[in-house]
Amino acid sequence: MANFTKPDVPRFAVEVYQNEFLPEGGRDVNAIVTVTATGGGTRGAAPAHTAAEGASSAVALMVDCSGSMDHPSAKMRHARDATRAAVNALRDGTRFAVIAGTHVAREVYPGGGRLALADDRTRAEAGDALLRLRAGGGTAIGTWLRLAGHLLTSEPAGVRHGILLTDGRNEHETPEELRDALEVCAGRFTCDARGVGTDWEVKEVTAIASALLGSADIVADPAGLTPDFRRMMEAAMGKEVADVALRLWTPQGAEVTFVKQVAPVVADLTARRASVGPRAGDYPTGSWGDESRDYHLCVRVPAADVGREMLAARVSLVVPGPDSGATPLGQGLVRAVWTDDTAVSTSLNPQVAHYTGQVELARAIQDGLAARKAGDVDGATAELGRAVRLAGASGHADTAKLLAKVVDVIDEANGTVRLKARVEDADEMTLDTRSTKTARLHQQHPPAPRPGR
Repeated sequence: MANFTKPDVPRFAVEVYQNEFLPEGGRDVNAIVTVTATGGGTRGAAPAHTAAEGASSAVALMVDCSGSMDHPSAKMRHARDATRAAVNALRDGTRFAVIAGTHVAREVYPGGGRLALADDRTRAEAGDALLRLRAGGGTAIGTWLRLAGHLLTSEPAGVRHGILLTDGRNEHETPEELRDALEVCAGRFTCDARGVGTDWEVKEVTAIASALLGSADIVADPAGLTPDFRRMMEAAMGKEVADVALRLWTPQGAEVTFVKQVAPVVADLTARRASVGPRAGDYPTGSWGDESRDYHLCVRVPAADVGREMLAARVSLVVPGPDSGATPLGQGLVRAVWTDDTAVSTSLNPQVAHYTGQVELARAIQDGLAARKAGDVDGATAELGRAVRLAGASGHADTAKLLAKVVDVIDEANGTVRLKARVEDADEMTLDTRSTKTARLHQQHPPAPRPGR
């Protein structure tokens, strides 16, 4: 484990959990990397700060104002109240803007292609502007994101964050247009996305959050928007370091098989690698405050004889700079040691085993729900039964409760279930949206035993 400190930012610690022992000829090295940042961000309500202290952050709130937000009319009222609560949670000195989203994007506050500086006056003005929001029009989320990206990069800011609310499908632009907008915005700001009610598309909302390194969730009852928005903004105000990357160096002849975030949610980062040298690449992790995340790495190394050992990878947390330079925040090492002791080479590290199961759980839920939607009863029963078994085995009680609203559990240990005849849309969408949320392995296990002599 290694950590580095720098004034006014969180301290980052990197811990590596693995069984470094491989059988003769073995090539795949798996490791869980736990990254913990402490001492910089805040947990819970953000305290008051001066304008100078908050000026490194910028936030854009994107509120769905399409016609469907008036059905029922209370939905629009709750959206206005929630956005006002989020604005009121802004630190003094944070730059911010509010955007009304329909088939076009419109600046609600402050307007003029600029950001406001949060203080008592601007928060009150933004609240007054929100009272004038009315529902009407279509939905083109890509235009909202493009405007947010433009505003957030119009003035200097370190941490840039978006909060997006929608209640419907993205029907007034093509999927390609939304993907293009996400590609433009990726790396410019992070974004939390929320779907309110049950008429929106889970895959659209989760794709937005995944591309922009934020969270996705459902708020089935519009009355729950205000506390959810307040929590999101408080979390955003706790972010202190932006654009942190997981830098992975591998030796000659080794190749990275995959890099995945596995806690607090599953997110595959493999395809997002940015090369920073012949044997090193950066994987984006977004902004950090006081928090901990886990990553699963798999590196394929050249096969070697018994008794050989090598550094399979060097994992660093960095803030990338110009010309491939970077500010180091923390570092850990992944090793490979070849042995003929099958007892140690076949021992699966508990952390690796746990998160492998969590990824399988997410896939089983998503495949099961897709089969159910397609009318494949047998396929849905098999996959959701597997999900029940995995959730029970890993102690993922929250997911087990969500699954129990979609299937009748006959035998948890064996994954024997029966599809419920009727399932509420909100229950199915909640299970789908939260399928990638993981439960952490709290108990720390000792390393694998050393080979016998």
